[in-house]
Amino acid sequence: MLKNFFLISIRNLKKNGLYSVINISGLSIGIVCSVLILLWVADEVSYDKFLPKYDRLYQLWISSEFDDKVNNWRSVPLPTYEEMKVIDSNIKNSVVAGWGGNRLLTAGDVRITKRGYYVSEEFLEMFEFELASGTHEEALKDPMSIVLSESLAKILFGDEDPIGEQVKLENEGTLQVTAIVKDLPENSSFQFDYLATWKYRESVNEWVKDNKTNWGNYSFQVFVELNEPSREVDVEQSIYDLAMEKDGEHGMEKHYFLHPMSQWRLYSNWDDEGKQAGGRSDYVQLFTAIAIVILIIACINFMNLATARSEKRAKEVGIRKSLGTTRSRLIYQFICESIFITFIAFGIAVLLTELALPAYNSLVDKELSINYASPIFWLAAVGIIIVLGVIAGSYPAFYLSSFKPVQTLKGTVKAGKGATTPRKVLVIMQFAFSIVLMISTIVIFQQINLVKNRDLGYDQERLIAVELTEDLRENYDIVKQELESSGLVESVTRSNSQITQINSNNFLGWPGKPEDKRVIFTTITTTYDYAKTMGIDVLMGRDFSKDYGSDSTAIVINKAALDIMGLEDPIGTNLDLWGDERKLIGVIDNVLMGSPYDPVKPMFMILDDWGGYISVRLKKTNDLQQTLAGVEEIFTKHNPAYPFEYNFADDEFQRKFTTINLTRKLASLFATLAFIITGLGLFGLASYTAEQRIKEIGIRKVLGATIASLMNLMSKDFAKLVIISFVLASPFAWYLLDQYLERYTIRVGIQWWIFPVVGIIVLVFAILIVSDQARRAAKANPVKSLRNE
Repeated sequence: MLKNFFLISIRNLKKNGLYSVINISGLSIGIVCSVLILLWVADEVSYDKFLPKYDRLYQLWISSEFDDKVNNWRSVPLPTYEEMKVIDSNIKNSVVAGWGGNRLLTAGDVRITKRGYYVSEEFLEMFEFELASGTHEEALKDPMSIVLSESLAKILFGDEDPIGEQVKLENEGTLQVTAIVKDLPENSSFQFDYLATWKYRESVNEWVKDNKTNWGNYSFQVFVELNEPSREVDVEQSIYDLAMEKDGEHGMEKHYFLHPMSQWRLYSNWDDEGKQAGGRSDYVQLFTAIAIVILIIACINFMNLATARSEKRAKEVGIRKSLGTTRSRLIYQFICESIFITFIAFGIAVLLTELALPAYNSLVDKELSINYASPIFWLAAVGIIIVLGVIAGSYPAFYLSSFKPVQTLKGTVKAGKGATTPRKVLVIMQFAFSIVLMISTIVIFQQINLVKNRDLGYDQERLIAVELTEDLRENYDIVKQELESSGLVESVTRSNSQITQINSNNFLGWPGKPEDKRVIFTTITTTYDYAKTMGIDVLMGRDFSKDYGSDSTAIVINKAALDIMGLEDPIGTNLDLWGDERKLIGVIDNVLMGSPYDPVKPMFMILDDWGGYISVRLKKTNDLQQTLAGVEEIFTKHNPAYPFEYNFADDEFQRKFTTINLTRKLASLFATLAFIITGLGLFGLASYTAEQRIKEIGIRKVLGATIASLMNLMSKDFAKLVIISFVLASPFAWYLLDQYLERYTIRVGIQWWIFPVVGIIVLVFAILIVSDQARRAAKANPVKSLRNE
């Protein structure tokens, strides 16, 4: 029986070549889009799930109210690490870790900069990353031990066994390799090439050692493992008031809570009330919805063309029914045919997906692939084929099997007309989905342009940042002098962060500050020439300068800070910082250092040496590489142990748009493909409509109708459908986009002109397709079409 169904399906495919190609092409493109999207979605939702204790691991966060809202952050005091071990018996273990960074590693003649973490000895025991050698329990016990990734071990030691070998870290100390961790998968929240011990960090960094008992410095991240995830609420209750008990400064309430690993990747955003407000989960939901919409559009094509050509199979149905075939058997046959077509489309789609994956991976910055060895893939493939086949074929099957044999054999059934209304509804749905995707793409593009074109408050051109090392810290004045006297640079400064980053926040007091007002200020520690090097305008007073003696107790604020303070004559005002008075000497313009989607935060600058970066403003030149080579020579002279590595400010700024750029690119890509699928379906439907009305067109031509009038006759019906689609899709698109843009404080308005422009584009697209088919039918010789009349 199945063999017979397949033979009939193949015969029908060959008999209706054009429509078969359109059906299979539409389904294939739809499946390719959906597979690519779902590969990305699967990667996002699988983050960290390879870890054995995935459901028992948490990061410690703090919640507090300031800036007139509830704020949540994940940096906590260092003593919290040890306190977690004794505060609640449901906490099995705790870990403290640094924030990760690139550091120099040397083994023999090999020197390389790689990313790694300082972690406490429980780290591998808690997270259980897969090891190639060594044990989770012992790898980090010795303070002078280091764990390498397989790739880094290969670079440093080649094919030799690295266990027991010596590695010099940051030109400071020599550590012994005690374990090798297998290279981490891309879908891991931690990405590192090495792990060094926290005890070693304490031994070489006095600041870390001094903060072991300091409950007022919120600069560290702590992770905990619970015995039972079901006891999460109990643990949160036991640690809730710990921050207030240990540090009640600033009259500000602070409370700990646990953020589970299962939410690290997808749920990292919080609203003004401190409640979870999504994150990357929003994009997962968005693209999943797009995948479903594209499949629906492809299925609509199938249903439209199948029902449109139903008249051709009406006699077949009548004969089968007259010979005793039941309706259920006919339905079964037609659905099997649909599944067979879907099977062919899926096979083509898999091939196209493999061809598209290299370019797609480059677009989404991932290493996605189809795992053919996974049973899940084959189950998903069978599920997609059957579900799509049944959905696409169910309506045509029920419709075709409903024909009465007497009418079909007499030739009195006009099957195509009987399906006109459902087909029109499906066409409207197709165009409505396409219109929503097109409008969304344009608005997202406008949102990107809005934030990219914001006033930065500084000059990005020819501005580079070099990470500060101990040698550069000691030789900073000499390096600055040599750079400025070389004629290669305009200015040099040092600060605790790049101009595109915020690495520190603190509270600041001012005269007249209300007791209950709590404002957090971005904190920049710097040396002289900061405003000059960054290209920031000084609005009042002055920047730090040696011409005025020591500015060690001076402070500079930005315009946003001045607006909050409301000081009428600010210069000379004494501000309270950490219980000490600081004299306000200047006000600079607002600088966009944080999120480009948020207003500029209040900021203050002080002269201090917290490390961080050296920023260099290069001189204008026609040979940038030669200038950089000269700058490199000076840095290498005073920092010989480290390679010269730098970041351009404009490149760092562009990285802030990674997620929204990805959204725009994917939305544009899949909106285009959805439009193509819709166009294919419209082409097939218009072609069949022209074929069905060929005799009518012939009669009209004989009676004197022009080709233009005949084209207009066929086009206006489809134009009505597009207009209805536009009317239905526009308010829906506006609502969705308004909800999407609510996440951004700095957001574009949804401009009215976008809707008619998209509507006109879609209408012209539809009319061109339909008119082309109408023109072909109108130019046909009416003698041939009317020969049998």
